[in-house]
Formats: sequence, C-alpha cells, structure tokens
Amino acid sequence: MAVTPTFTALQVMQDAPVIPVIVLHDVAHAVPMARALVAGGIRMLEVTLRTPQALACMEAIAKEVPEAVVGAGTVRSAADAKAAAKAGAKFAVSPGYTLAVGQACRDHGLSLLPGVATGSEIMMAQEDGYTELKFFPAMQAGGPAMLKAWGGPFFDVRFCPTGGVTPQNANEFLSLSNVACVGGSWLVPADALAQGDWARVEQLAREACQLKLR
Repeated sequence: MAVTPTFTALQVMQDAPVIPVIVLHDVAHAVPMARALVAGGIRMLEVTLRTPQALACMEAIAKEVPEAVVGAGTVRSAADAKAAAKAGAKFAVSPGYTLAVGQACRDHGLSLLPGVATGSEIMMAQEDGYTELKFFPAMQAGGPAMLKAWGGPFFDVRFCPTGGVTPQNANEFLSLSNVACVGGSWLVPADALAQGDWARVEQLAREACQLKLR
C-alpha cells in the first residue's frame, strides 16, 4: 500500500533554486554540513548513496537537524529506496527510472525525482505518474537547448537539471519555464568537507539562494 509522502516532488524542487548533490565519506561531517546548508537557506539535502557511510549520514541528519529535509540520491533499486526511507529520507532522486524504483518509493512514502535523458524515458516516467523529473546528465545530454526543445512536446513536465551544472551556467537553466530548480555538487566541495570549513558551505548556500528563476 502506498504511503503519502511528507513533501511532493514539486515542493522539494521549489523550496530553493538548488538541490545540493552531496557525497559524504565521514559521518562526523554530516550534521555540521547540514546545519551550514540550512543556515544558508538550503534545506532539501540530497545525500547520494555513493559511499558506505551514506545511510548513516542520512540518519544522523534526520535525527539531529530537524530543519533539514533529507533526501537520498543515486537510488537505483527498490532496496535502495527502502533503506533510504528507514534512514529518515523524505525524498529520492534516481539517475534513471524503473517501475520497481517508482513502486518502492510509493510504498515507503518517498517523493521521487526520476532521472531521464531522452524523450522515451520522459514518456515512461509520465505513464507511471511522474511529471517532475531530473534531467541527467544535463550538460552531456544536451543542456539548456535540449530542455528548450522538450518544452513543446512535454509542456506539462518540470525538470531539475543535474550534471555539469555550475554557478556560471545555473541561471541559463533556471531561466527556462520548464525548470523548477537545478541540482549541483558545488555547494559542498570535497575540500570544504575535508577541512570542516562550514562557513564556506553556508556562504555557498546563501549564494545559491540568490540564483533567480524566470
């Protein structure tokens, strides 16, 4: 039986101009990093399932930083979705899309941003009820020009382009009517994590919040 998500996918996308794509190798970094992002105005936090520590990091943030909304990135299977929900995630982001991942997210109350890179993938996600999608890898798959082209046939879809998005090109994406936000790893640089430079993370979050939608 499906569980109603705490937030819809559109609410996740519209909370701020950028969803940070976060790779954490040390659980000790999770809570201070999350607090810095929240202090800078970013509360939807996509912690990617790319490291053995990712689930423990999600759990720590969910328990100790209630102002943050934990999401799981790189969700590739039903098992990933189940584990993320158990760790406290409220939304999921996938690099691609399968019916099994969609069903698991519904079962566990996770709103989902499915990854798409082609028109056929958009149509498959739409057939399964998804109209808020992650365009990935955004720059490699055609960038802003591809999203402009999709604006005609897929006029009812909103995108979060991720992959190659930077502070320098983010506004080009955000100026498009079918883009609700972008995903970016630049908010949490590896060197800032390693140095515990939370002031820098907070400042990057503040700057990201100044990016403008059309």
